[in-house]
Amino acid sequence: MIDPASAPRATAAVPGIPCNAEGPVFREPWEAQAFAMVLALHECGVFTWHEWAATLGEEIKRAQASGDPDTGETYYRHWLNTLERLVASKGVTDSAMLARYRDAWEHAAERTPHGTPIELKAEDFRHAHKP
Repeated sequence: MIDPASAPRATAAVPGIPCNAEGPVFREPWEAQAFAMVLALHECGVFTWHEWAATLGEEIKRAQASGDPDTGETYYRHWLNTLERLVASKGVTDSAMLARYRDAWEHAAERTPHGTPIELKAEDFRHAHKP
């Protein structure tokens, strides 16, 4: 269970999180899920907010250098890339496992009708690359 006080601490510690008066705002469900995963991993001690913010800043600068227009629409893509970088560098997972899940997710997205929530199933992993 995520500590309810975590979201306000995260928004205070990590500049740039899209917020309104009630807290963080998300355009898509996956953005909220990525946000929640980061909160949970922080609460487990995988990384500090300072470490998260520094890595997120690096990720955003790298994206801007590659042509990201920095309009705010890609913020949570940077958030997800940062999450993947940190869990790999901390040994929580490795790049092969991340690639396997990414492939499975792509397979699940291809078989899911538009407008329907994407759900990973065992069959999606049979089509994914093995680590």
